[in-house]
Amino acid sequence: MKNITVKDLMVPLTGFVSVSEDDSLFDAVQALEEAFDTHDGIKTHRRAVLVSGKDGKVVGKVSQLDIIRALEPKYNQMDDSRAMSRFGFNPKFISNMLKEFNLWNKPLNEICRKATNIKVKQFMYTLTEGEYVDQDAPINEAVHQLIIGSRQSLLVTKEKAIIGILRSTDVFKEVCKRIKACKL
Repeated sequence: MKNITVKDLMVPLTGFVSVSEDDSLFDAVQALEEAFDTHDGIKTHRRAVLVSGKDGKVVGKVSQLDIIRALEPKYNQMDDSRAMSRFGFNPKFISNMLKEFNLWNKPLNEICRKATNIKVKQFMYTLTEGEYVDQDAPINEAVHQLIIGSRQSLLVTKEKAIIGILRSTDVFKEVCKRIKACKL
């Protein structure tokens, strides 16, 4: 098999749903619900939508987890709740956090009513430098970025413009294909 580059596995930007940073959490939920991937004839919901700024350029991402996290604003009182999971806290510690910060103390129906008042820019994941990869980069460079950054995807660029997304699921499929093609 030939060596491949990022552009060989990326999904073009036109294949992704996007919302405005001024849209509501409700709008982001609808966009995610309407966005499907089809793999091997099976439809599955997308796990994230892109966020566009006022100039129409991609400024962030919103994942399913970001939406759930946004419904409980007390997570913002914690230093970096996203990074905490990497430290492997035990179940007792996590349970105590729930009580100490009084998280998720209202019925879910009541919490979800807030969805139209929360703007995407309040909870979106803002992109960092390590989340971009050039379309002509070898795939091994992108794999390294995905692993080191513990990322589900990278934004693919061409001359600094975002043209697509390289998803870890697509990289995984390519790795599986190559493993199966090896003679053991």
